Amino acid sequence: MSKVTQLRDRQPENEKITINLGYVDLGRIDLLVQEGFFSNRSDFIRTAIRNQLDTHAEIVSRSVDRHTMELGLRDYSRADLEALRDAGEILHVKVVGLARIASDVSPELAAQTIGSITVLGALQASPEIKKALADRIR
Repeated sequence: MSKVTQLRDRQPENEKITINLGYVDLGRIDLLVQEGFFSNRSDFIRTAIRNQLDTHAEIVSRSVDRHTMELGLRDYSRADLEALRDAGEILHVKVVGLARIASDVSPELAAQTIGSITVLGALQASPEIKKALADRIR
């Protein structure tokens, strides 16, 4: 039997951001799109951001190491948090990328086990969990 996931339950794979650009820069981007160098404005912006991240990869890596942060996607399941609770440990979440707290984690369990959350990127958790941890999210 295969597992069926409803589309509305799926979390997006990326985060939407808004930027302001001057007309001249926007026109230059549109020119590159028109000439076929990029498929659209978003493609140009993603490529430019990745190029900058590649240029500064060593700095980012050193900073991640210095702050003892995890890089990438980090999921926190109910079983993970229950194990921490049972061991009497407190979790300090430090992620560069995406941190996800499973939908079956109760606000009470999260409050018992998560001491702080620092996410450079995005945090995906239920509104109830975010409310329960509001004073611990930095």
